[in-house]
Amino acid sequence: MSSRLEKLRNILASENVDAVLISDEKNIFYFAGFFGGFRLLAPIDGESILFVHSVNYEAAREQAKNVKVEPIRIGEKADSKIFEEVNRSGIKSLGLDRIGAAEYLRIKEGLKDVRIEFLDNAIWSLRKVKDENEIAYMRKAAELTSKGMEKAIEIARAGLREYEVAAEIEFEMHKLGSNGIAFDTIVCSGPDSAFPHGGWGERELRSGDLVVIDIGAKYRGYCSDLTRTLIIGTPSEKQIHIYRTIAEAQKAAISRMKSGEKASEIDAAARKHIVERGYGEYFVHSLGHGVGLDIHEPPSL
Repeated sequence: MSSRLEKLRNILASENVDAVLISDEKNIFYFAGFFGGFRLLAPIDGESILFVHSVNYEAAREQAKNVKVEPIRIGEKADSKIFEEVNRSGIKSLGLDRIGAAEYLRIKEGLKDVRIEFLDNAIWSLRKVKDENEIAYMRKAAELTSKGMEKAIEIARAGLREYEVAAEIEFEMHKLGSNGIAFDTIVCSGPDSAFPHGGWGERELRSGDLVVIDIGAKYRGYCSDLTRTLIIGTPSEKQIHIYRTIAEAQKAAISRMKSGEKASEIDAAARKHIVERGYGEYFVHSLGHGVGLDIHEPPSL
């Protein structure tokens, strides 16, 4: 965590900003190692301060790394306490990460004499490059997700309902060590399999159905994402043709993935193949995305 904070200070120096106030919980975890913080104030010089509500104070003291933990007690105004610290520290310019308009206006009003800069893109420049530990956690999350998909393939059959498949998948991942799910599990069958961002319902799986399963385990806060399409029973010739088209398009895209390649070129490799096979009008989704502490991270393909 200390090296991450040091890199953050380098960003502050390059942007000519005195400090950054981090509000997003994933960003707070990335720099301080604790989920549940309210805000993290990281100055270019001096100690970073993690503000937490008093109910999370003891946990933060135990888990947070390389920061001072400051409780916000019942009855205290959280933002006012932070504004007081900013003013006390003599901060004249303050960076912000991703926040909503209402939060921005509240900060702007509370710190009228402080120059505000947005550093979200700069923070992403750090987060999108994973270190060895992050890669290990993501591999573990992917392994747990694969086990969940194996369970789905094992149990999926005509007569089973979508919610039953979803429950078995999630139980399998949790049983093997998942710390949660990266997003709501998707099990869409039959006509609903055309909805890439569906959910699961009470529909019974039927012979001949295509079943789209999109799942992701979490491990130590890091996400994974895996989508597969199953066929209940014997596939038709058309289903086989579509499946092979997608598999070939995937291979074409993977073959183009290397350092320095443009995301648009990787997408084009897959999209061109699908268009040539006559299914271009149905390819309405982006090709892919990065993962990490968030389920959708740069780069976007």
